Amino acid sequence: MDRDQWANLARMPRLHPYSLSKDIHPHAASTLAADRELEASGRKATINIINRSLSNSIICRRSRYSFQDEEDMFMVVDLLLGGDLRYHLQQNVHFTESTVKHYVCEIALALHYLRNKHIIHRDIKPDNILLDEHGHAHLTDFNIAAIVKKDLKATSIAGTKPYMAPELFQSFEGTHPGYSFSVDWWSLGITAYELLRGQRPYIMRTNTPANEILQTFHKAHPCYPAAWSSGIKSLLQMLLCVDAQKRISCLSELQDLEYLSDVNWDAVLSKQIPPGFLPNRRRLNCDPTFELEEMILESKPLHKKKRRLARKTKENGSDGSPQNGQIQQRLETVQRDFIIFNREKLRKTKADTETNNLNAEETNKAIQDGQNNNVQHCLSS
Repeated sequence: MDRDQWANLARMPRLHPYSLSKDIHPHAASTLAADRELEASGRKATINIINRSLSNSIICRRSRYSFQDEEDMFMVVDLLLGGDLRYHLQQNVHFTESTVKHYVCEIALALHYLRNKHIIHRDIKPDNILLDEHGHAHLTDFNIAAIVKKDLKATSIAGTKPYMAPELFQSFEGTHPGYSFSVDWWSLGITAYELLRGQRPYIMRTNTPANEILQTFHKAHPCYPAAWSSGIKSLLQMLLCVDAQKRISCLSELQDLEYLSDVNWDAVLSKQIPPGFLPNRRRLNCDPTFELEEMILESKPLHKKKRRLARKTKENGSDGSPQNGQIQQRLETVQRDFIIFNREKLRKTKADTETNNLNAEETNKAIQDGQNNNVQHCLSS
């Protein structure tokens, strides 16, 4: 691998199943979940299902392979060399209105794709939008995504506070009615505002109480600089509508806006329109200090895994308590349900099936033609 590939490998979203954190880290979303092995194992299975459903998306970062062992789930995903939008914001890149407009369109198409798959991302932010070498945006990091059934709402609380929609905080007030796909569109609005202005529209920190955050949403109003066009202001106001029922929350509503009437959506989807910002191909496009620290300070390094797992197996074998046996049985059930994913194998199997079906149709057609010829021959005789 060259240095870009190694850097991108280090930047791959990783799930540490036995140490889910409640803290909101600059480069990792808060799960606000309990640190329990059983929940984490079930979460791995959910993430695997989500990544498999994204294997054909060209705007979401595609999963190529996934597999797991006793501790970790491993995901092999597309190599994207343009860096994430957070890195470019930290490098004081000034994104023009036309560039941000293009990003909004690309991520909106990704959200439309996710909605068709019944997936809520729940963590749209600059950190989770990666650019390829041509500057096109790709949505990544589905570690806290949720799958919702038709007409049902999600109720668990997850996300990164400064990007979380108002309805997500209502659970802290004891009046949580649930939420749906609209939370991702709020996060898209926050992200677009931040890309344009270099700061978010609402000032809050990870330790800001939920009731203060709700008051901020209702009392404070985002400031829209006079230099911004009326079109982009209108778009952001509709994305940042506190009332989820009035907020833009699907692709068709976005496409109806006059501001986006000139967008060729098919060209955006096929990446035929060049973005206004092109990442520097001669640079790493990530902070190597952070990546190295993350690898050095890893609590469960891979090179020590064999010895660690052997010790764990020995300890579990010496503990014959009924409770430990029940937990182990349930963990084995989750592990059995985890399906190893191989995108290339799946594509080959699908192609072989289509070829076999086509051959069968041609064979049947030839038989039918032969029978028809025999009937015609008898009639002529």
